[in-house]
Amino acid sequence: MKKITFLLVVFLALFSCQKTDSEETNPLLNAVLYMQQSAEYKALTLQIYNNAAIHLERALADKNWTAATEQNGDYQNLPPAVILDVDETVLDNSAYEAQLINSGRSYTSESFAAWCKEARAGIVPGALKFCTAARKKGVTIFYVTNRGNAQKEDTRKNLRRLGFPLEKEIETILPRTDSSDKGKRRAEIAKRFRILLLIGDNAGDCFSGFTHASQVKRDSLVRVYQSHWGSKWIILPNPSYGDWESALFDYNYKLPQSEKLKIKRSRLVE
Repeated sequence: MKKITFLLVVFLALFSCQKTDSEETNPLLNAVLYMQQSAEYKALTLQIYNNAAIHLERALADKNWTAATEQNGDYQNLPPAVILDVDETVLDNSAYEAQLINSGRSYTSESFAAWCKEARAGIVPGALKFCTAARKKGVTIFYVTNRGNAQKEDTRKNLRRLGFPLEKEIETILPRTDSSDKGKRRAEIAKRFRILLLIGDNAGDCFSGFTHASQVKRDSLVRVYQSHWGSKWIILPNPSYGDWESALFDYNYKLPQSEKLKIKRSRLVE
């Protein structure tokens, strides 16, 4: 009996150590801690939105200014608008990511939909101040998101709760419908508004060529459009997820986590 008890204690100790090691090596851990706890992340997003405010003034003063490659025709006298992504651009979902870490689970569309329904995502530092100030200047704020249409009202509830500007006369929340490519939605807005800035955490929030593109092509497009970054196209940091990660394993989402981790390690440069 003593021998069985001893073996049980050893087993539990080993299991506990393995669990702790798994938690400590979760690929999301440092990324989420950086977003939640570091002064640098807060400083960086404030810096980005402060910079966006400066370029908004330039864009308002220059009638020929447009940030959207989808904009064409006589747009100079159209009313001004800014297009922002939602997740990790205006809404902070790091609490959802923390839940995944603590529960040992991975992202699923079902668990994220449940999180959206709670409507308790926080504010990315600087986002609310920027959007509120822009609206006071007569700029319409559009939220073009790849949340599904089923999460549209939950998103509206979350944005309204936090005080983000929403319009009564027109729909300014444009969720994903048939495609994650946001080009069509930007083009629809561009028919009625002059788009001053595009703001997001994913390069596809600014230009369709980045969407589901290879890492080589994404890098090439960054260089091609280098004059747009920080002036017309504003990118926020998101070390937790995004096309930057998916491009590493060619958007093969069905790969097991162990294989994805193996590919990630192989992409490290010493």
